[in-house]
Amino acid sequence: MTHREILEALSGLLLALFVAMISATIVSVALPQIIGALDGTQSQYTWVVTASLLAATASTPVWGKLADLFSKKVLIQISIVIFMLSSLACGFAQNTGQLIAFRAIQGLGMGALQVLVQVIIAAMISPKERGRYNGYLGAVMAVATVAGPLLGGLIADTSWLGWRWCFFIAVPFTVVAFALLHKTLHVVTVRRPEAKVDYAGATLIAAGVSVLLIWITFVGNSFDWISWQTAAMVGGGVLILAAAVLVESRVKEPVVPLHIVRRRDPALAILASLAVGMAMFGGSVFLGQYFQIGRGYGPTEAGLLTIPLMLGVLLSSTVSGTLVSRSGKVKPYIVAGAVVLTVGFLGLSVIDHETSLVFVSAAMLLVGIGVGMSMQNLVLVIQNVVPLRELGAASGAITFFRSLGGTIGVSVLGAILANRVATGIAEGFAKAGIRPSGSGGSTLNLQALPEAARTVVRAAYGDATGHIFLVSAGIAAVGVVAALFLKPTRLRDSLDLPDTRVSDSLVD
Repeated sequence: MTHREILEALSGLLLALFVAMISATIVSVALPQIIGALDGTQSQYTWVVTASLLAATASTPVWGKLADLFSKKVLIQISIVIFMLSSLACGFAQNTGQLIAFRAIQGLGMGALQVLVQVIIAAMISPKERGRYNGYLGAVMAVATVAGPLLGGLIADTSWLGWRWCFFIAVPFTVVAFALLHKTLHVVTVRRPEAKVDYAGATLIAAGVSVLLIWITFVGNSFDWISWQTAAMVGGGVLILAAAVLVESRVKEPVVPLHIVRRRDPALAILASLAVGMAMFGGSVFLGQYFQIGRGYGPTEAGLLTIPLMLGVLLSSTVSGTLVSRSGKVKPYIVAGAVVLTVGFLGLSVIDHETSLVFVSAAMLLVGIGVGMSMQNLVLVIQNVVPLRELGAASGAITFFRSLGGTIGVSVLGAILANRVATGIAEGFAKAGIRPSGSGGSTLNLQALPEAARTVVRAAYGDATGHIFLVSAGIAAVGVVAALFLKPTRLRDSLDLPDTRVSDSLVD
């Protein structure tokens, strides 16, 4: 494809990615209001986010593998339709159970769009040139993340719209993206009729991860850390994942190719992506809750207050992407990004319900810069060492582990936050001489609480948030170590590896 053709197709791809990214961020600021309106709890708050991340995580390697076997254009159009229909369903949800279920379906579309956009771009552009286009990718992700909270807050605060339009608004974007890709996208499809999709491996991976995440959510509240429920769920989850590894090592077309994962640079890139995803998703998803519940700001104000985080992603991803394409070197930017990310989370770890907003904004800016410099460049590390025929599986693998990190991060940090908040509320009520009734302060509908109880709940949320960012900093530090051990390789100029070119291919 010529540069003009690439840009035309890229417009549709980036719009599809924009839709997927904004679906998560547009809800982030409005979630406290959404869960409050549906009379949900902190655990349900976490699972509205976790359900979509889990579905995206479980389906990502499958979509990546399908991209190696079938038409990439048809697959991305199917994923757009899935995403559009599930967004409509989320908007019509009548309770938190329905919302969580529809968000899981929406996650299937989100996972597909995130990996397929990267696979298609990689099928059109060489790794060295891809750094610049990945900069565009990071910029779009940043714009979606910036616009999402602002738009979500504005919609939630507008009486004649309401929070349901946080989901409905995705529909026109998906229609336009579908039409653009139908007209402009023309990519190579390698026909391999003998290939099969490893559904057994994908199912086992999804089941094992789900069991462990469910255990993380309920341990310490519904049952003790040392109990038969813990033994059954942890033991069962580990056994299922062990079976998944066994299946992946024996099937001809594994959904997560172990021969790629076992190699040094891909393994380190995956470990770093796991850490970045866990820290980024797990930490940032609770910022909207911190500003609204812990600090008392409205949805629109909370969206405005998250701008430093997104501005950091926008600037660093664009600049680092351009510099990577010029130099062909990617490791220095990954290492620097991981270090800055860790420092940013260390800054956020000391915040409470009275911390200066200037300090909070500076720490968020550092977190955004770290994410922008490291996240997309880690994808390049793996894409640089695999042939074109394995591009989908390799991209799916690193996106899978990054999403897995995000899912684990949200679940673990959500469980930590819920426990810290429960303790803080109990202590606050005891000091204030308040006898908890009904939900005991576990509800996120603060308007239903008396003023004295509302003050205690706000302080508990504000003070507990710093603890989860301290955990995020420790996780991000693992990414620093992994990045330091990456080999300082130069990105290749060719679209495919020289000895693995496939000549018998068709164009959609």
